[in-house]
Amino acid sequence: MKVLLVGNGGREHAMAAALCRSPQRIQFCSFMGAKNPGIARLARENGGEFAIGDIHKPDLVANWAKSKGIDYAVIGPDAVLAAGVTDALEAAGIKCASPLKEAARLEWDKTFARNLMRKYSVRGIPEFAVFEEAAGAAKFIDELGKPVAIKPAGLTGGKGVKVVGAQLKDNNEAKRYCEELIRAAHGGLPSVVVEERLEGEEFTLQAFSDGKTLAGMPAVQDHKRAFEGDLGPNTGGMGSYSDANGLLPFMVQKDYDAGLSIMKETIDAFSKETGQLFKGVLYGQFMLTKDGPMVIEFNARFGDPEAMNVLVLLESDFAEIMVKSVDGTLSASDAKFEKSATVCKYLVPKGYPDSPAKDEPVLMDEVEIEGAGAHLFCASVNESDDGAIYTSSSRTAGIVGVSDTIEEAEKVAEYACQFVSGEVFHRKDIGTKALIQKRIDHMKRIRG
Repeated sequence: MKVLLVGNGGREHAMAAALCRSPQRIQFCSFMGAKNPGIARLARENGGEFAIGDIHKPDLVANWAKSKGIDYAVIGPDAVLAAGVTDALEAAGIKCASPLKEAARLEWDKTFARNLMRKYSVRGIPEFAVFEEAAGAAKFIDELGKPVAIKPAGLTGGKGVKVVGAQLKDNNEAKRYCEELIRAAHGGLPSVVVEERLEGEEFTLQAFSDGKTLAGMPAVQDHKRAFEGDLGPNTGGMGSYSDANGLLPFMVQKDYDAGLSIMKETIDAFSKETGQLFKGVLYGQFMLTKDGPMVIEFNARFGDPEAMNVLVLLESDFAEIMVKSVDGTLSASDAKFEKSATVCKYLVPKGYPDSPAKDEPVLMDEVEIEGAGAHLFCASVNESDDGAIYTSSSRTAGIVGVSDTIEEAEKVAEYACQFVSGEVFHRKDIGTKALIQKRIDHMKRIRG
């Protein structure tokens, strides 16, 4: 079986590593926007090859894949799905374990996702409205009489959402942000979703889908803020953790079950609405409130960094799961995971996210990292012809520690971070006992 992975970030490196652990004889190939050294090496070691080009050009990717005799493909980044690359690959006769553009609309069009949930009475939906003009948004905010969250309808790399009490001072500032987004058509769509602000703890739940059945993965908590203590601007994610029981320290089993049930209701609603099946990975970002999980948003692919947490634990054959997702034969028990805790810490360029130090050399001692019991995933870097690795404008590398407890996994990850050197920094507090206790105490107050 010849398998293609499209993308070149840390998420994709984790996907590549999981695919190459398959007991099947697969030839692993990759189409990347920049040369990720980890993915390139896996292609060389597993009888495949890679190409560098514009991953957002459907025909370019599909023509290359067809010329190489690719059997199955899987896509990492959201913008690639929104560009219709899956559709082009399918049209070329290549089976894809990723959603078509219309199915990925659950992510790239928040208006569609919210209206779908409302139409089919999917649980976990906050009070919301969608606007294409600022006056209506301002009126709704006033009438709601609560702090709000403002979301661009389109893709913004995880950085466009702003919430009163965090990135926004008050509802008046929220109104101005609505006007700014609508005027600029930020995220590619000239509309905004205005919602009541949810109170609680965020968590991520990812699941493999064949369009009818979901196979859930361990819950993960991401950390969006750039600096320790949850300070600074939002980022694509500075790190994340998961626990050995598949839950999170502030969750109980019914919270997980409710989240997975909401995701199942959503793919069922999508099928009823469009006649299509959602195939691939569905990512639910939830706020655990006093009333249970509420949906913040859906993504139509693995999270980054959350993919690293779950894929290092995946005991099942990822390639086989891909095939079953495509063929519609997936069962809920097909995804089995090691009962361990993980902590991922992202090393990012100095100045990230506002003014990152680009094109700076970075050294990664993978031997020492693996010797420490951690995993290295190269992310937004570029490898030159002479083997040197350089930073780009986004995150550089993810380090994942694995152990019996979150506290021990954090120590592994933190120790291993010293073996990446250059103009980079990371959040030292992710996965620490103090920060997690803060989350537990917060959720206790929320639940009353």
